[in-house]
Amino acid sequence: MGDPLRIGQIGIGYWGKNLLRNFRAQEGVTVAAVCDRRQSVLDAADALAPEAVKTARYDDLLNDSSIDAVVVATETPTHAELAEKALRAGKHVFVEKPIAQTVQDAQRLVDVADDKGLVLMVGHLLIYHPAFRYVDSLIQSGELGDVYYLYSTRVNLGIIRRNENALESLAPHDLSVALRFLDSRPAAVSAQGQAYLQPDVEDVAFGTVYFEDNRLAHIHTSWLDPHKMRKVTVVGSRRMAVIDDMESVEKVRLYDKGVEMKPGEPSYATYAEAMSIRVGDIRIPKIPMEEPLRAECRHFVECVRENKRPETDGQNGLQVVRVLAAMQESLRNDGAVVEL
Repeated sequence: MGDPLRIGQIGIGYWGKNLLRNFRAQEGVTVAAVCDRRQSVLDAADALAPEAVKTARYDDLLNDSSIDAVVVATETPTHAELAEKALRAGKHVFVEKPIAQTVQDAQRLVDVADDKGLVLMVGHLLIYHPAFRYVDSLIQSGELGDVYYLYSTRVNLGIIRRNENALESLAPHDLSVALRFLDSRPAAVSAQGQAYLQPDVEDVAFGTVYFEDNRLAHIHTSWLDPHKMRKVTVVGSRRMAVIDDMESVEKVRLYDKGVEMKPGEPSYATYAEAMSIRVGDIRIPKIPMEEPLRAECRHFVECVRENKRPETDGQNGLQVVRVLAAMQESLRNDGAVVEL
């Protein structure tokens, strides 16, 4: 396998601890250094990665020529700046979602990575989730027929952010899935929401993405909700699929339901008379499960070692940011449709 891949990570907070744990578990990977400005977090990181150098200075990671790649797991407003510094220092970069807060910043990261021939990967976790990959395979094989639309619900009570609203914090997950499953160019968006707990920071948001082939995706996000839900429903012409990530085992249900045209001559007085509703069985497939984050981290390591383009590369991250930025514009303008 050769020398170990040496990784440095900045941000060891709520999600960063999970990334650190999973990168350490990768074969042939050494976590060489971890960085966080909070000393208490660095002290706690000793139990997670005792072999890693602990530092509060990001430059220590960038100036260490033995570090091959940097993992950015800090707060969203810092993603673009920290990722760009790592790329310009010649490091491959894994950056948590979203890749940036503006289209301009996301485009610059893509350009720098391409110019330097470095791997840039965004943490769109659901693309590596076994349940979502299973449904994606059904879509690709035509098992669901033509996918008409999908809708998602991603709500909970907390974690409440101050530097990003619920749409920006939660929607990238479902936007990445919508772009993958519908596989079409988004043409326009609209979004509405309200801020209840903090001024100008929306706690709940409802967004719709209109695709150029008349497909659509509707996304509901909130951190002020009595339910904890992580659910995506995909409606196809032949079958429909529901992914419920809160289920411990039965994460996917397939519904043999649809509307079909009755055979024969087109002699019906109305379209409704020419259609029949089909209600069949509900199937719960057995899907081998693996921690999605483990698969995501493994994919990044493989891409760096083999010089491959990640499934969630910089361009993918840019596309999500472009849609998200348009939704934010719509949110500020009371739900006005914004074209892409």
